[in-house]
Amino acid sequence: MNQVRKADPNNKTVAENRKARFSYEVLDTIETGLVLTGTEVKSLRQGQANIQDSYASVEGGEIWLINSYLPEYLQANRFNHEPRRRRKLLLNKREMAKLSQSVDREGMTLVPLKIYFNEKGRAKLLLAVGRGKKLHDKRETEKQRDWSREKGRLLKERG
Repeated sequence: MNQVRKADPNNKTVAENRKARFSYEVLDTIETGLVLTGTEVKSLRQGQANIQDSYASVEGGEIWLINSYLPEYLQANRFNHEPRRRRKLLLNKREMAKLSQSVDREGMTLVPLKIYFNEKGRAKLLLAVGRGKKLHDKRETEKQRDWSREKGRLLKERG
């Protein structure tokens, strides 16, 4: 009945932005493709990417991932890539228009949540449309998290 599913080696998270959900109120998420060079893909497969301080920007009708860090692939020698270069995101026109309107009109921000490989082995980016939280919102989030943790401990103790 219950089948144990093995973890697919292709479908794994490479980099995750854990601060994003704390700093931003995530309203919508969308899966995007990334335009990468061969050495960037090999570097991603080693799992050393960092998207903590990165963001996405709409420029010239295209959406770009800015300030993401993919370290150089050591075996590539002179064919290596620049670690902090801007990377183009792949979306269809309707999705790009929707994201650019929400950023322009409503003052939202495009925040990358995680980079992962899908079941086909392609590198994907989970992009969120979010609104920045104020300090009191962050405190409220921390209170709720602490309370749910404490509630779980109490329920575990009492049975």
